[in-house]
Amino acid sequence: MAGYTTRISTANTYDNAVGQLMSRQSTLSQLQAQLSASKRVLRPSDDPTAAAQAERATTRQSRVVSEQRALEVQRNAITEAESTLGSAVSAVQDFRTLVVQAGNGALSVTDRASIAQQLVTLRDQILGYANTRDSNGLPLFAGLGSTATPFVDSGGVSFDGISGQAGASDVGVPSALDGFATWMDVPTGNGVFTIAQTGTAVNVSTDAGQVRSPAELTGHSYRVQFSTSGGATTYDILDLTSGTAVQTAQPYTPGQSISFDGISFTANGTPAAGDVLTVAPSSRTSLFNVLDQAIAAVRERSGASLTQGTTQALAQIDSGMARLSASRGRAGDLLNQVDNIASRQESRAVQLEADRSRAEDLDVVKALSDFQTQQTAYSAALGSYAQIQKLSLFNFIT
Repeated sequence: MAGYTTRISTANTYDNAVGQLMSRQSTLSQLQAQLSASKRVLRPSDDPTAAAQAERATTRQSRVVSEQRALEVQRNAITEAESTLGSAVSAVQDFRTLVVQAGNGALSVTDRASIAQQLVTLRDQILGYANTRDSNGLPLFAGLGSTATPFVDSGGVSFDGISGQAGASDVGVPSALDGFATWMDVPTGNGVFTIAQTGTAVNVSTDAGQVRSPAELTGHSYRVQFSTSGGATTYDILDLTSGTAVQTAQPYTPGQSISFDGISFTANGTPAAGDVLTVAPSSRTSLFNVLDQAIAAVRERSGASLTQGTTQALAQIDSGMARLSASRGRAGDLLNQVDNIASRQESRAVQLEADRSRAEDLDVVKALSDFQTQQTAYSAALGSYAQIQKLSLFNFIT
């Protein structure tokens, strides 16, 4: 069988060798760029799928960073609100202590006037706490309202915000508390009923009262009227809602409990004929109204009227402090939620960074090994090319 001879031109040999050198040089350049950037995907064309995954992870990371920044602002606001409520509770406790002191019948009018002035100062201080703003100038107790001052004092404090509490989300919490529930929703009396003196010179006073039997409560209003005959004092109880007599000609003894329709209270003093106590269902008022009434009682009343005023004020002040403490507890719950959200966001950020790294980061050890291999191959190719370029027929023609 006849042999065949394949003729390869010198130019073709050169072209193939140069092409191989350029390819290896390009590979080395690519590996060097990847090693310098520590990334496997330098441009979308390197790996479109990985580049898209890395872009999604980066976008989500940016969103998580923004959410974490907003969460820190919310944390600072709620921390400030919790601290403000703590200061408010302390101020209300100081107010209560002064009211107890003012109830001492041995004090003079001047002494009570001095105490009343201290109470006014504390009342204004508490109002200032209610209008506290965060570092961004936003009210801490605006509820769902605007940036305007939520509590306005004009002949009595009114709430100009919108009552309600914004809900927390998976990535944030509200940065303001419900100011209405905190400051403006205090029950009058003991929370079930309230006792008031009727008239200008009532000589009998009572405690705040208590519920004796919840099942017997009617929710009606009553009048307790005292009478005197032959040195004995009696009282009649009239149901003002139904117009019926509940009790009649009951003997009165100072310090003895008066009980009817599931409620009871203790009366003290020496009532005169015609003295009246009115018992009515509890309603709602503001903490500031409670403080104002206490100040008025200390400043303007004396005797049994002062005792009645301070007794009722103390019960309502306690209810107001309970509202402040409940709101402070709510702030504590929100701060716990902030910690939980922050922990979840940190875990999410770590996961997103891992997703991005898997998509585009370089395995440096493998890349260095590949670079050394390619560098060795490139050096060998350069050496072989240096030999091949000498193998020209013209080099042997003399």
